[in-house]
Amino acid sequence: MSELITAALVDLDLSAETKQDAARSLAERMVAEGRVTDLDGFLADVAAREAQMPTGLDGGIGIPHCRSEHVTAPTLAFGRSGPGIDFGAADGPADLVFLIAAPAGADDDHLTILSALARRLMDPEFTEALRAERDPGAAAALIRGEEAAPAGSAPKAPTPEASAPQASAADDGTPVDGPVPDSAAPAAEPFRIVAVTSCPTGIAHTYMAAESLAAAARAGGVVLDVETQGSAGFERLDPALIAAADAVIWAHDVEVREKARFDGKPIVDTGVKAGINRPAELIAEARQKAERGETTALATGAAAHQDGGATTGGDHAHFGVRLRTYLMSGVSYMVPFVAAGGLLIALSFAIGGYEIAGAKSVADHFVWGEAASWAALLNQIGTAAFAFLVPVLAGYIAYGMADRPALVPGFVGGAIALTINAGFLGGLVAGLLAGAVVMAIQRVKVHPTLRGIMPVLVIPLIASAVVGFLMFIVVGKPIASLQRALTDGLNGLSGSNAIILGIVLGLMMCFDMGGPLNKVAYAFAVGGLADPTPGSLKVMAAVMAAGMVPPLAMALATTVRGRLFSRTERENGRAAWVLGASFITEGAIPFAAADPLRVIPSVMAGGAVTGALSMAFDCTLRAPHGGIFVVPLIGNPFLYLLAIAAGTTVATTLVVLLKSIGRSTEAPAPATETPKISVAA
Repeated sequence: MSELITAALVDLDLSAETKQDAARSLAERMVAEGRVTDLDGFLADVAAREAQMPTGLDGGIGIPHCRSEHVTAPTLAFGRSGPGIDFGAADGPADLVFLIAAPAGADDDHLTILSALARRLMDPEFTEALRAERDPGAAAALIRGEEAAPAGSAPKAPTPEASAPQASAADDGTPVDGPVPDSAAPAAEPFRIVAVTSCPTGIAHTYMAAESLAAAARAGGVVLDVETQGSAGFERLDPALIAAADAVIWAHDVEVREKARFDGKPIVDTGVKAGINRPAELIAEARQKAERGETTALATGAAAHQDGGATTGGDHAHFGVRLRTYLMSGVSYMVPFVAAGGLLIALSFAIGGYEIAGAKSVADHFVWGEAASWAALLNQIGTAAFAFLVPVLAGYIAYGMADRPALVPGFVGGAIALTINAGFLGGLVAGLLAGAVVMAIQRVKVHPTLRGIMPVLVIPLIASAVVGFLMFIVVGKPIASLQRALTDGLNGLSGSNAIILGIVLGLMMCFDMGGPLNKVAYAFAVGGLADPTPGSLKVMAAVMAAGMVPPLAMALATTVRGRLFSRTERENGRAAWVLGASFITEGAIPFAAADPLRVIPSVMAGGAVTGALSMAFDCTLRAPHGGIFVVPLIGNPFLYLLAIAAGTTVATTLVVLLKSIGRSTEAPAPATETPKISVAA
């Protein structure tokens, strides 16, 4: 672990007051050591990860971390703060801050060692030793495991082989680390649990939850085996361990992979932080479910009592949350096809004009020295990529619902949606139908000899037939009619109706800046590009224009009123110029995370103005991405830029006004009054 942290990466007197400042201070040390190539780019990745879920842990620990293309090697920087820094933990600020940086394609062994360090942080004696250390070099050595840690702490030098925390049973069934039973008495059969832990980046929380659960299991005499689905890869639990388990714990913030392995077991389904902060409660809940005889039918995500078939919450998420997850799964897999296909088509129009869409097939007619032939080639490649939009959307919605067996019926349903002209709406319905049909089939009890062929033959065959029947005969035509009505409605948009739609789309794009509402608006727009009409091209233009406003507004605000922002925010503002111009709405996330009540309403107002003006100006766009770099392809480009400038100005004015008001209300009171103590947002 010597290459992960050195004395130069340790700050025992971290003076930062906010988590953004702390991350910047530690990241600057990484830059000085050549571990990070682009400070602002890396900090944007850290902020994006922080926006997904706060990284503060009980016990005074903050672990900001991310994967980033700006990191050259897996790196750890450590800072110790006297007053503490708020990282969102329930028990207060963190005085121990660990900034973990992993390259986008990090080496598994390095990440495994990093994950082992994350587990060591669950040992209070280890963290107290760090609090007491006075020398940066000694602190780095302690973190590396080269100096003796206090008795009872984690192993000094964790290795990849020892990285998976498992409290497993001895050959005679006695829990490892548990009390040795009296040789004259028969050993009681221990309670057995298998667990899966995972988090969005799979670097820290994944392994800390695993260690916390393992420690609680040892204390309670429970046999626990953990599968960590993290960045260092994941080694599947032995099927025999799963079969022998009395219950299952999922502590995860991303989908558990290959969840069908746990079918028929009592499952406690919760977030990864619960695995870190209250492992004993989760183990107790698993015991209770097992004692009540609850089992989980994973095909539906619902737990059923064996004795009555009543459903219970195997998946605690509300139906609306699960539905959003399914839809976002489809959209996330669709976006690369949108970007590649859409930009190729846009480039073809830039070279050969819009009429190039009617060119002959380049397989039959291609002239090397002719620009029109190259334009036609790009157009036809992009069109081929775009043809996958609806099938990929449907296939991965189904995949999000019922895993790999649902891919085939999902893709088939999506292809049928295109065949019957049901379009984007047809793809959504086809994906949901395919997932539901597969989940229903998976609930059917089959003979053990058939289980091996169910996911690869029986389920895809039956589900594809059922989904095909439903799409062709039952629901396809009504959806196609609805799609035509929607298309006709978009084509007929004018005046106030178009402006209202532009306002709604602008609000959605700016509310969560890359989150679910943003993605829904974006998916609605790019779905129209699969079969472009004048109305759908207006929608695409309004969506991209509004999505550029938040980072541009924050960049402008930090330029014209820099004193209202911290040094970190001013530096982020410089990067936001490029991010906004490139239609990367997430560039405003660090500002929204630091001051949501002022920033989010301001950028929403600006986005609504831009969306409305773009619609009012009849601006059109045939490319799904690109920002200002595809302005030549925009209908009425000067008015389009004016709409963006107007929305940016509105958002900037509001955020500056709100921050200025906030400052004035937080100013020191007159000497005759009792001074008020407040914290500036």
